[in-house]
Amino acid sequence: MRFRTLAQVSYEHILLPSGVASSSAQVDAYLGTQNGSPESVTVAQIAAELNRRNTEFPAEDSFLAVPVGGAATGTMLYVPCPHDAIGFVRQLLFELATPLDYAVYDPQLDWLIDPAGHVRATVTHGGAGTFPYVTKTLAEQWVPALSPPNPYLVVERSEQFYIQTYRDDSGTYLLEYRDGSAGKHFATTVPDPAIVAALIWEWVNDNRTRFPRLTWSRVEI
Repeated sequence: MRFRTLAQVSYEHILLPSGVASSSAQVDAYLGTQNGSPESVTVAQIAAELNRRNTEFPAEDSFLAVPVGGAATGTMLYVPCPHDAIGFVRQLLFELATPLDYAVYDPQLDWLIDPAGHVRATVTHGGAGTFPYVTKTLAEQWVPALSPPNPYLVVERSEQFYIQTYRDDSGTYLLEYRDGSAGKHFATTVPDPAIVAALIWEWVNDNRTRFPRLTWSRVEI
């Protein structure tokens, strides 16, 4: 990837407009088109807020590896951070970028987290932390790739409304959902990750059409 000048000492996120890419190759190609272009107003706005918040911390607690923005990178923004600040920075980027219709690209994980068509939820990915929304594309990407030591994904709409899956050593998925109370908490097993991803996305969108096709058992806690 271009713009990866601090790869050995920092973790990188790249912000870019929603919809301009759908793969890492397209991200790289888009960044190439932006290199040398004047910084956009939106990028300058996000960068200024990141830098402002960073200055509120003591230097030893800085969450940016270097000040961001001010470069000729057009409509993209490169955000390097210390490894111990990854979770904090990622959440901050979602806070600032999502309302401006910007996607977050993580080149280390090769994840493009684009808000197009998203549903707000608290998403906990066992291997990568929390995210503020889910999309059909993300569900289809994340579920098949769940792996040890924490092969689970939880999508929570509120405290008593959630769906979650855990991939066991055989590759089978335990799938549970809870619709508001203990009496509406059910579980099943599914061998196909594509079906698990589809069920998660349908549940998030209040679509239970295919749920009766599976054999569910009530979860007793």
